This record gives sequence, C-alpha cells and structure tokens, in this order.
Amino acid sequence: MKRLKLLSFLKNISTLVQSIKRIGYSEEMDKNEQLRLGIFNLLNTIGFLTGISITALAILNQGYLPVIAWIVAASPAFISLVVLIANHKRLYNFAMVWYFIMYPTVTSLVYIGNIDVGIELFFILYGVFAVFFLQEIKYLALVIGFIVVCYFMVYVVQRKYEFVIADINYPFFVFNQVLSLILIFTGLLLIKKENKEYQQEILESNEDLNRYNQEIEQQKEELHELNNLKTKLFSVISHDIRTPMYGLRNLFKGVEEYDLPAEEIKLLIPDVVKDLQYTTDLMENLLQWAKSQMKGEALSPQLIDMNKLINDVQQVVRLQAENKQVYIKSKTNKPVYIYADKEMIEVVLRNLISNAIKFTPKEGEIIVDVKESDELVEVFVQDTGTGMSEESRQKLFGDEHFTTKGTANEAGTGLGLMICKEFLKKNGGNIRVQSELGKGSTFAFTLPRA
Repeated sequence: MKRLKLLSFLKNISTLVQSIKRIGYSEEMDKNEQLRLGIFNLLNTIGFLTGISITALAILNQGYLPVIAWIVAASPAFISLVVLIANHKRLYNFAMVWYFIMYPTVTSLVYIGNIDVGIELFFILYGVFAVFFLQEIKYLALVIGFIVVCYFMVYVVQRKYEFVIADINYPFFVFNQVLSLILIFTGLLLIKKENKEYQQEILESNEDLNRYNQEIEQQKEELHELNNLKTKLFSVISHDIRTPMYGLRNLFKGVEEYDLPAEEIKLLIPDVVKDLQYTTDLMENLLQWAKSQMKGEALSPQLIDMNKLINDVQQVVRLQAENKQVYIKSKTNKPVYIYADKEMIEVVLRNLISNAIKFTPKEGEIIVDVKESDELVEVFVQDTGTGMSEESRQKLFGDEHFTTKGTANEAGTGLGLMICKEFLKKNGGNIRVQSELGKGSTFAFTLPRA
C-alpha cells in the first residue's frame, strides 16, 4: 500500500513538473525554444517558492531586519510570479528582460542600502542563466554588462557596510550562501539534463533522416531500374510486336488481293503461327510483369505441392514439346510442399520448361527434379540442349535486353527470365543457372519449405 502511494505521489509530482514546463508552450516553437522555456519556467517556479520560504524565515527570525531586507526577501516570489504570468501570456521577451533586470537590480539595492546580505553569488547565477536563455547577442551583451556593473559597484567599489548579515543573523547568512550554490548547481544540472535530452532527440532525428534518405536513394534506384525497364519494354514492344502483325497483314492481304491458292497459304501459315506464338508469349509475359508491378497486387502465399504443380505445367507445354519431339521427365513422385504464391511460381516453372524446350533439339530430353533441405526446396529444370557460353550466361539476368533464337529458330521475348527472377524474389526465393556450350543447361530455383 505504501509503495502504491509513493508511486502515485511521484507520478503526480512528474505530472506537475511537466505542466509547469509547458506554461506558455506553443506548437510554433522549435525544440530548442521549447527546451529553454521549460527550464525557465522551472527555475522561476523554484524562485517563487524560494521567495516565499525566505519571507517565512524572515518572519520567524527574532533579530532585527531593515525594511529593505524584507523587500529583498519577498522579491524572488514577486519577480518569478510576473515571469510565469508573462510566459503564460506568451510575452517571452518581456519575461526574459524582466527577470534579468529585476533580479540584479533588487540584489544591488540591498547592498546600496548599506547592507551586506551575503548574496553576492547570485550575480554568478544571473550570468550563467543569461548566457543560456538569451539567444540574441544584443540582449545578452546588455544583460551581462548590467550584471558586471552591479557586481562591481556593490562588491568592489563599496567594500564596507553598516549592516552585515553574517554578524546580525549568521544562520540566515549561511542559508543565503547555501541557497545560492544550490540554485547555481540546480540550474547547471537542469541545463545539462535538458541539453542531453535535446542532443539525443537530434541524434534520433538524424538517424530517422538518414533512414529516410536511404529509403529515398533506394526508391531512386528502383525508379531508375523501372525507367530502364520501361525503355526496354517499349523497345521490345515497338520492334517485336510489329513483325507478326505485319506477317498476318501480308497473309490476309495476299489472300484478298491475289486469291492465293490453298497450297501457297499452307506454306505461309507455319511462319505466321510461329510469329503468333512469339507474340502470345510476349503478351503473356508483359501482362504478368505489369500485374506484379501494381501497388495493389499483393502476394497470396499458400501451401503448394510442387509435384502436382510440375505435372500441371507439363500438360500446359505438352503440345510445344510434342511439336519438337522433346521428352519431359519428372523425377519427383511424392508430394513436396512449399509456401508461396501459386500463380507466380506456375509462371516461373512454365517459363523455365518452355525455354528448355526452345533450346533443346529434336528428340532431346528435359528433366525436372525437386530436392528438399531443412528450410528450402530446390527445383531443377535440366535440358540436353545447346547450352550457352559464359558471356551469354552473364547476360541472362542483366539490365540489357537479351534473347536468342531456339533450335527451331523460335524467337524469344527476353522477358521470361527477368519475370522469373522478380517473382522468386517476391516469394523469398533465388534462381541460378549452370550451363556449358553444347552440353545443355540447368536452371534451378529455391523457395521456402512449408
């Protein structure tokens, strides 16, 4: 119970301190201005409470105190109260000027009244606070000059006083000295504490800014890559789509104008079909890529049986393989599960097997296999085709548009492998290739195991 009461008391004190620091707070202020205002409010709250305490001690004192001593005793409470009210009304400049003029003035009046109250250390306190709180040089120079003149006049020019508080009321003299030191060190500690917090905020802001700049740089790189890709895509579209369109146009134009016999038409159709197959592949890849770039297009990961998916894709490319008399064998005969977007992985697998068919000669063989590890599943598409040189292999996943003709002179879009790489990356996978000219190629990709 006592612990709860103590925690509640400390919480209330913390809330009160925060409320005092926010007197006159404005959202338009920067962090440094808010920092100075909070410390200034706390110091004047301490000054107000100190003035009340000094006055109370003076009342309880049985020795004689001149009228001017009473004025000095009560002045901290009055001066600090005016400052807090001025800050509340957001008269910040008035509050600063009032504070740094009135405190040295009242202190000097004590000594001018021929009384040594023992508060000379307060001049140091005013100087320390002035350097921290006054930001404009003209005000700072004015205040520091005024404080130095006050100190010089009351403690250098005037050295002997009729009333010396140390002789009249020694406890009161000790109290003033101790209070001066406490206020000086309290002020320094507050300044140090708030400055440390401010510096920490600056460091955190800098870290956030650095992260933000890194994100911007990354976005710039991505934008640059997309811009290059856009240029490449338009180049592919503008150059490659026209060819099959012209082929179709010429075929139908020849039929219309020259009444071509069926035999001649049959001779032209295979080339047109080949061009249309290329166009179909290109449009499919373009649509898949465009879909992947849409902001609203999110992954839909699910459990996928790779064995079943391989069999499904084999049925899709069956006619393409039969036309070239290429045999596809799957070595996997048991369920192997991955966790990925099924549509994307189907596109990847279809592109790899279709490419393998393209570069495998008549009566060649393609083997599809799956291997499992603790965390990953690796899928292999191996062919007995033409293979490729090291130079060509390096270009496969680069930024340049790269495509080659197949063994039956099939055209390629140059986009399939790019899409494979991107789809696998989105699903946490990777792709690699091993190939040797004249000895076939092996494309392998990994995905997280379910």
